[in-house]
Amino acid sequence: MIAQPYHLYIERIDPAKNMARFYALAIQPTLFGQASLMRCWGRIGCRGQQKLHMFEREDQAVEMFLELLSEKRKRGYRPRASCGNPANSPRFAAAAQ
Repeated sequence: MIAQPYHLYIERIDPAKNMARFYALAIQPTLFGQASLMRCWGRIGCRGQQKLHMFEREDQAVEMFLELLSEKRKRGYRPRASCGNPANSPRFAAAAQ
């Protein structure tokens, strides 16, 4: 049984390189009481790819979740700047200037 939900959505955007990528991670329970780690990635606005990892215990899934998060943070992925008002987004502010 999963003790705590784990969900993460991060982005890497670099207009100079025409780069707009996303990466999502989620730990979910399986029907048999195990833990699964779902990874989704791709270009923002596209469906992207998915990969599912199965684990016997939740702590194994959490360990991989944290390793992947650390790897992506080193590569420049960051949480989305704004979830609602685009005027609060740094991309909007840069475009307005």
